[in-house]
Amino acid sequence: MNRRAFVFASPVALLAASTALGSAHAASEIKVIYVGGWDCPPCTAWKNANKAAWIASPEFRQVTWIEVDAPKLKEAYQERYWPGDLKPILDQLPRKSGTPRFLIVKDGKIVSNGFGGSKWTSTMTDLKNLLGK
Repeated sequence: MNRRAFVFASPVALLAASTALGSAHAASEIKVIYVGGWDCPPCTAWKNANKAAWIASPEFRQVTWIEVDAPKLKEAYQERYWPGDLKPILDQLPRKSGTPRFLIVKDGKIVSNGFGGSKWTSTMTDLKNLLGK
């Protein structure tokens, strides 16, 4: 079940749903993380060409989508843009440079790490394989 569906739910419904679903969903949660910069031309090109279709896709509704989109691409890997539970993911990256980057994280581990707008297709292939499609 997608947690986005509860955004407009009452606090009581949200608490009940998160309690009932939280542990089972969290155990196998898949996150797709986009890393970019506002001043990154390839990032802008990816957004213009792919982002709307991604948001409309069935795969989008099955994952948690996170954007790490810094004002300057050279800042994209600074910890301040990777809050809370994203810090361990940042720590796993062997190379902390380059945008756009597409990460797939399952159970807290990076399972796909694509750098460059051309890697979006292989990222989607990896994601579909993880989702069993």
